[in-house]
Amino acid sequence: MTEELNEILRNRRQKLDKLREQNINPFPFRYERTHLSNQIISSFELLESGATTVRVAGRLMSIRSHGKTLFAHVKDGAGLIQIYIKRDDIGLENFERFNLCDMGDIIGVEGTVFKTHTGEITIRVSSFELLTKSLQPLPEKWHGLQDKELRYRRRYLDLLANPEVLETFRMRTKIINALRRFLDERGFLEVETPVLQTIYGGTNAKPFETHLNALDLKLYLRIADELYLKRLVIGGIEKVYEISKDFRNEGMDRNHNPEFTMLEFYWSFADYIDLMKLIEEMYFRISMELLKTDEFEREGKKISLKPPFKRLPYFEAFHQHLGVDVIDFDEKQLKALAVEKGLAKEDAKIIGRGGYLDIISKELIEPHFVQPTFVTDYPIELSPLAKKHRSDPRLTERFELFIDGVEYGNGFSELNDPDDQRARFESQRARKEAGDEEAHPIDEDFLTALSHGMPPTAGFGLGVDRFIMLLTGAHSIRDVIFFPIMKPEATKSSLSPEEEG
Repeated sequence: MTEELNEILRNRRQKLDKLREQNINPFPFRYERTHLSNQIISSFELLESGATTVRVAGRLMSIRSHGKTLFAHVKDGAGLIQIYIKRDDIGLENFERFNLCDMGDIIGVEGTVFKTHTGEITIRVSSFELLTKSLQPLPEKWHGLQDKELRYRRRYLDLLANPEVLETFRMRTKIINALRRFLDERGFLEVETPVLQTIYGGTNAKPFETHLNALDLKLYLRIADELYLKRLVIGGIEKVYEISKDFRNEGMDRNHNPEFTMLEFYWSFADYIDLMKLIEEMYFRISMELLKTDEFEREGKKISLKPPFKRLPYFEAFHQHLGVDVIDFDEKQLKALAVEKGLAKEDAKIIGRGGYLDIISKELIEPHFVQPTFVTDYPIELSPLAKKHRSDPRLTERFELFIDGVEYGNGFSELNDPDDQRARFESQRARKEAGDEEAHPIDEDFLTALSHGMPPTAGFGLGVDRFIMLLTGAHSIRDVIFFPIMKPEATKSSLSPEEEG
């Protein structure tokens, strides 16, 4: 802390003491408001003509003293409103008491509205009340709030100092509500499934572990909702979805946070072709509803969400962008290709054919898909829960949707053959024994459920935070999560410039 800041803190404490000496409670219990700031501005003519008394409350964001008068701005949840205080209007004692207020304090004011000679709508204060004494200065008072690390750690200050941040989070809520509406209107039932699970599953990822003392039981934070939602499909809920928090104990970068929001839904008697049509409609509708357009610019690239989206089979994408057909390549050949392209070393600990396909795709194929593109028909090694392709058993009926080189959804015709599912789980166990920490475990209870019969079903998963990034233009997932995971404050940076992208 600088000496200047120390002096500011001492001064605020002294003002707090003076208020209490005057028997003024600096932290009262409530204040009855009649209007928000935007309501006063939108209804100004009616309020002015009737000389209506208004009562607003909010945080002091500026104070400009002119001797016996002063102007200030008060910020509430709806915006800013200017207030005008004149000594003759409120009396000398109250006017001097206002001098014990600082920027950042929360106050309530009562008065009538008028326009200043500059045309600004203003409240002429007849009385005021201190509602909360702020003992710390607002950020701009001493060093501003441009440091991204500080903004993420102290989001409350970020919201106060940067109004556009609040708008991003308002849009976040609107996007999630729009996703819900879209599914609700089509007969999907929203449900909740367990966060704490005895067996994690639904994707390949490393989980967080915890312990239940009451049962002396190891538990995992869920990495996906899939297997529980499928149990509900088996139970007769033909259209089901969940918007939930999932957790993966993996790396962090601008597109990944260990705790994130996921949308998963399952649709009985549909397949991945039906699903692609529904996803196109969902993305287009939400864009039109919230942005009033299907076109927007992202980091200099113009993107359109107007259907239909491009469809490109997985191995055709390899051939198109690498000039080689790898569908029949074995692990050794794929490793040689990865080494040739500088993606792996000879002693790399990448496991299996699927491991090499995945790293080559992520680095050399996916970045090419700027406009919305469904990459379809993934290899079976990468899709342990997807149905085998109806015309090629080497593949699955799975797609991933890419926009601007980033994945914005994963869907497939769900595997509902319990014998095939067991065989896939067994192959995953072999990967786990070979050292793959992200391999899918065997879930016997799920296999028992599946053996009771699950109808043909299409399922889809969307990283909601990432979708919000797309529609708001945010560069990092930390810009759309109120409180992202951070290293301890003593550590200078949570992510390197390379990780931030």
